[in-house]
Amino acid sequence: MSPTVTTSSEANGNVSAATARAAASAAATAEATGPQSLTMAKALNTAMADAMHADPSVLVFGEDVGMLGGVFRITDGLTKTFGEQRCFDTPLAESGIVGMAVGMAMNGMRPVIEMQFDAFAYPAFEQIVSHVAKMHNRTKGALKLPLVIRVPYAGGIGGVEHHCDSSESYYAHTAGLKVFTPATVPDAYRMLREAIDSNDPVMFMEPKKLYWSKEMVDLDDLRGQHLANAEAGRTSEGRAAVARQGTEATLIAYGPSVPTALAAAAAAAEEGRSLEVIDVRTIVPFDDETVAASVRKTGRAVVIAEAHGFASVSSEIVARVQERCFHYLAAPIRRVTGFDVPYPAPKLEHYYLPSVDRILDAVDDLQWEN
Repeated sequence: MSPTVTTSSEANGNVSAATARAAASAAATAEATGPQSLTMAKALNTAMADAMHADPSVLVFGEDVGMLGGVFRITDGLTKTFGEQRCFDTPLAESGIVGMAVGMAMNGMRPVIEMQFDAFAYPAFEQIVSHVAKMHNRTKGALKLPLVIRVPYAGGIGGVEHHCDSSESYYAHTAGLKVFTPATVPDAYRMLREAIDSNDPVMFMEPKKLYWSKEMVDLDDLRGQHLANAEAGRTSEGRAAVARQGTEATLIAYGPSVPTALAAAAAAAEEGRSLEVIDVRTIVPFDDETVAASVRKTGRAVVIAEAHGFASVSSEIVARVQERCFHYLAAPIRRVTGFDVPYPAPKLEHYYLPSVDRILDAVDDLQWEN
């Protein structure tokens, strides 16, 4: 079934006045909840629902995202609320899903598509690299591509082969793509809303193991923040967050590795050590300013990521920090990453993933005084 979507010149704009007014109306009619315990999965679901209420050009599709609500139930209830023309299932053909989304985005729609698992996206890689990333440049800016590709990624769920992978480096290396990866429940809502509002294609990397993490969140407050930021042209894109203040070393992490870094910092605090934690949030664009300011303050840094260490996002972060903070460093920058092997079988996964012990061992190696 071909979706029928009403579009307009306002809907093609980046959070137009009409879209902002619609968002305000949707928020006003939503039931007031106040602070509540919310999972990341529910935050993502709510972000899509709110965006669909606010803008009729937003639609969601992918494998089993309709009545089933997706493998991880992230799209649960969207078909019931918006109908099969706004949230619908596709054939098992990732290249076709992305190709159709490209055509829709070129014609004024804002598709949000789901790649069921990280490694399932590889059949669509040619479409992503050759068309999604290049269309704006190829047309000298005449065509924008407001497209979000949601990718459940990384490990921690005991998935078998092709169901756990850390593919962010492929997309970060591809000029023309933005790469977002939330680590907290509020950021999941905030960043997905901003990704959908963006006129540029966004690879939205969702840490699978954090889907069921919970935080106290006030949805009404998040909706209000989004509306205010949209009207003011503000965004969290390209802005890292200081997740924990510290003075002795900086732990730099993103996505699924942020909770592990925070756990390591908490364990270090029990031993009298003060570690700062930076949550990168958007890999592309990258926030050099916040990261460099932290490393200049502490003089030491450890980069943490689940992906392979060789030719990776963690490699790029090390290079950028070294270029900007060389004269402030008291020791070489260390990395704690996945090993340079394919993701292991579920029973061996805990050896592969960065752990608190591995992070603290790396911190211990930063002491040059001895």
